[in-house]
Amino acid sequence: MAKSDEDKKAQKKAAEDEALLREVDDAVRQDQYETFGKTYGRPLAAALVLGLAGFGGYLWWDSQQQAAMEQDSEVLISALDQIEAGNLETASDTLQPLVESDNDAARSAALLMQGGSASERGDAAAAARLFGQVSTDTNAPQPYRDLATIRMVAVEFDTLDPEQVITRLKPIAVPDNAFFGSAGELVAMAYLEQGKRDEAGALFSAIAKDDETPSSLRSRARQMAGMLGVDAIEDVDEVLEEVGADTGAAPAAGQAAAQ
Repeated sequence: MAKSDEDKKAQKKAAEDEALLREVDDAVRQDQYETFGKTYGRPLAAALVLGLAGFGGYLWWDSQQQAAMEQDSEVLISALDQIEAGNLETASDTLQPLVESDNDAARSAALLMQGGSASERGDAAAAARLFGQVSTDTNAPQPYRDLATIRMVAVEFDTLDPEQVITRLKPIAVPDNAFFGSAGELVAMAYLEQGKRDEAGALFSAIAKDDETPSSLRSRARQMAGMLGVDAIEDVDEVLEEVGADTGAAPAAGQAAAQ
């Protein structure tokens, strides 16, 4: 059925009204955008600029940090090469810039290496002083402080009262600590000097059974525990392998003897 004139007029009128409303809506939106831009445009632009500047600054800082770390690493490697070559004083001089560095880890590593060089030269007093600087530095990473404390006590062991050794190292001589074996061995030796054989034997046994402890230290601890009458062997085959024994030879020998 064909639309009547009235229907056509009504349809046209609705279309015109819709177009007008769209124009009004667009105008209102444009006005809102302009008002928003005038009110918040500058603060937003400033925030964006500051954000980009901050991000750029971080990237620059990170690149500087990376460059500084690489430079510190090169100094440490150079010093290690000098130490391996036996040039202990030269190595100590090479490390001096890092000793004065604001980088806590680099400074601590340099002092530890200088202390090691002094110890190798037989200068126990200088070694203890350098290790002590790291040990008492609250800004140094804790593992560096623990290692420095152990090295300082080791250098001074013969001049320290056994109780001083135990007091300084007992917090480190625990299985969860990375330096348990080294600290524990010194504490156990201090117990022996005090005549506390049971405590020493138990500690040597614990070191010998600690899988995280270096095998050479575990072997020493096992021997000391055995001398004190404490069983420190959990895996016989593992112990035989450590000492270089042929685990398959013993049964063979036993069978030959039986024949």
